[in-house]
Amino acid sequence: MIQEIPKEEAVQFIRRYHYSKVIPRLCRYFLGLYDAGRLLGVVELGWGTQPLQTIRKIFPDHALVTADYLEIGKMCFLPEMNHNQYFGSLALSTLIKWLRDNTGCLFLYTLADGIEGKCGYVYQASNFYYLGCFKTSVYRDRETGEKIHPRSARKLLEENALFDGVEKKNWLTHDFCAYKGIDKINGRMFRYIYPLTKEAVKILKCYPAYVRHGYPKDGSLLFEKRVANGKFEKIPAPQFDKNTCHYNVQDFNR
Repeated sequence: MIQEIPKEEAVQFIRRYHYSKVIPRLCRYFLGLYDAGRLLGVVELGWGTQPLQTIRKIFPDHALVTADYLEIGKMCFLPEMNHNQYFGSLALSTLIKWLRDNTGCLFLYTLADGIEGKCGYVYQASNFYYLGCFKTSVYRDRETGEKIHPRSARKLLEENALFDGVEKKNWLTHDFCAYKGIDKINGRMFRYIYPLTKEAVKILKCYPAYVRHGYPKDGSLLFEKRVANGKFEKIPAPQFDKNTCHYNVQDFNR
């Protein structure tokens, strides 16, 4: 069974069981997955930082709007359910039915975090369409292992600007990161989408590059660390301390 639950209950569950403790800014639904009255998982639905641009970029030939889709911001289960190869697919099928019954959305959109070694196997098993991937960057504190998302680096960017004697910085520079003991790491994000209506299926047919095959596997993962200005070297999968919250504290408290 799936149903809406209070935000506070969902956030508590996410912060206990999800690898990322930061809650997205634009949340619309917090849903709980139950069996015999026991909470087995939580799904947060909403949008990323650029809701309208996201859907317009995916479907440039259709004037879709933010209300036409929802994005999975967080999805996590009890640890024992992660070892059940069928539970993830069952959770997604239950979620899709709930969306069809309770919203007017055309699509369910989601990302698999390749920097965390995730290719999106649960979405592949649920027959999502694969939209391709893009390169993304995060920072990591060398001493604590904390993963710092660029959106959480506002104070660091202000400090970097002072360090370089300029008014503003959009990205942390290599010299500043070396001074602070911070690594910049590149990886990939894998994009998936699921049509919720017949209209959505028709729209997808206009974009033959979006397919239900040719899914990425472990060999598609990419990990790079910056070693000089504009220079990156491949590295093994990075490890992050999920419980450290120093630079991300503002987003965490929100």
